[in-house]
Amino acid sequence: MGGIKRFNPLEYMDKSLLITLLGPTASGKTRLAAHLAAALDGEILSADSRQVYKGMDIGTGKDLGDYLVGDYQVSYHLIDRLDAGCKYNVFEFQHDFLQAWSGVKERGRQAILCGGTGLYLEAVLRGYKLVPVPPNPSLRAELEQLDLDTLTRRLATFKSLHNTTDVDTVKRAVRAIEIETYYAEHPELTAGFPTIPSVVFGLSLDREERRRRISQRLHDRLQEGLVEEVAGLLTKVPAEDLLYYGLEYKYVGEYVLGCRSYESMVHDLEIAIHQFAKRQMTWFRGMERRGITIHWLNALEPIPVLVEQIKSSLA
Repeated sequence: MGGIKRFNPLEYMDKSLLITLLGPTASGKTRLAAHLAAALDGEILSADSRQVYKGMDIGTGKDLGDYLVGDYQVSYHLIDRLDAGCKYNVFEFQHDFLQAWSGVKERGRQAILCGGTGLYLEAVLRGYKLVPVPPNPSLRAELEQLDLDTLTRRLATFKSLHNTTDVDTVKRAVRAIEIETYYAEHPELTAGFPTIPSVVFGLSLDREERRRRISQRLHDRLQEGLVEEVAGLLTKVPAEDLLYYGLEYKYVGEYVLGCRSYESMVHDLEIAIHQFAKRQMTWFRGMERRGITIHWLNALEPIPVLVEQIKSSLA
C-alpha cells in the first residue's frame, strides 16, 4: 500500500466510535482524513454542503486525488450525489449520512466524518431531528438589516442548533436564525436522531497561515480551470441557481456573466473566502460552547505525525 503501514484498529479501539475531523477551509482536512482512513481501514463520510453536487469539483475543493494514498484507494461517501442546481439540506444529509454510516459499520470498517460545514457536523454529533419551519416575516425584516458577521455571531448564541441551511450568505444566515428561533420556542421537536458516539479532532492554523493557504489555493484553482468549470455549469444550470451556492460560484459566476471584471472577481472572492473561514472557526468555537469536545491539532505538522497523534488519542 505505497509504504503505508497497515494495522488492525480493533487492537486498540471500537470501530463503532465515529471519528470526526473538522477544520476551516484550506486546513488540509481531506488529505489528513484520507491518510487516516488508509491507516485505520476506514471510509470517509463527507460533511460538506456543496461537495454533494456533480460537476462542482474545483470550486468546492473535492480534491478527489487525495483519496488515493500510495496505491490504496480510500472509499468516500456523500460526494457527487446530485446534479448542480438542485437544493440539498440537512434533512437530506442526515438521512444520507445514516445510510452511508450503516453501510460502513456493516462492512466492519472505521467511519470517518470529515468536513467544514458546521451545520452538517453538528446535526450528526448532537443528533437532532429536524422538521420544517414556517417563515417568520417580522423576524426576517429585522434580520435583513444586519451584515453577515453580525448574523453569524447572533446565530452562535443559540444553545442548540438544528437549522437547515449554511451561513455563507446573508439570506442563508437569516433563514438559519429564523429556524433556531422557531426551535427555541418548540423544544419538543428536537428529539429522534440516533446518538452516535464520536471523538472529534480539529485542524488549527494561525490566522496568517490560514490566509496564506487560502490565497494560494484560490490562485491554484484559477489555474486549474475554475472559470471554465463555472462557465460550463452556467450552460446547464440557471444563473440564479448556481450563484445561490455562494463563494466561488457567486463571484466567478458574476465574472462569467459579465457583471464584474476579472480583477474584481479575484479580489472580492479572496476576501469572501477569508471571511468564510473566520465564520467557520466561530461556528466550531460555538460547538465547543454547546458541549462538543474538539481535540485541536496543529495543521502545520506533517501528515504522518498527525495520524500518529490521532491514533495515540484513540488508544
